[in-house]
Amino acid sequence: MLKLFYAPGTCSLASHIALEEAGAAYEARRVDFAKAEQTTPEYLAINPKGRVPALVTDRGILTETPAILAYVAQSFPEKRLAPLDDPFEFARLQSFLSYLCSTVHVAHAHARRGPRWADDPAAHEAMKAKVPQNMGDCFALIESKMFAGPFVMGENYTIADPYLFTIANWLEGDGVDPGRFPKVLDHRNRMVARPAVAKVLAAVQA
Repeated sequence: MLKLFYAPGTCSLASHIALEEAGAAYEARRVDFAKAEQTTPEYLAINPKGRVPALVTDRGILTETPAILAYVAQSFPEKRLAPLDDPFEFARLQSFLSYLCSTVHVAHAHARRGPRWADDPAAHEAMKAKVPQNMGDCFALIESKMFAGPFVMGENYTIADPYLFTIANWLEGDGVDPGRFPKVLDHRNRMVARPAVAKVLAAVQA
């Protein structure tokens, strides 16, 4: 059985939802960041990066959201969570996942993880002050150029949808009004109504 290590409020929500959408047999294990469980020797033996998500499979441990999402889609092809039979469309999907991971998530992290990039407290404050603009710019691009509708890639629900949903839920906390992005906001509202999403949200918020 697959085992997902997650923490509430993090990008691990995307992998959690994808597993549920796929109908996978999995166990979800909460990592308590408030208790710094991600820094314990026990967890670092699972993921030396000290982050979530981490997915334990029968072949080893996977980390990084785009990799886990692709693994889920490819492991359950009958669920059609990715255009696996079309190399160009699959690459286009991977491009969207990569943008969320390498650009949007990093823009968000500058509000809370300044010490990763600088030691000067003034620099940390400058990073925080820039987050609303950077996140707003990222989502303006998603809204205008990258979101096909009604789902991220068009008519079909894919692994890109839980990932966008996860990060779109951070907008208010980053000082960005989601109402600026009606397509993204509509998507976020529709995602909440999906049974798999509702089930996972209830579990992680319990």
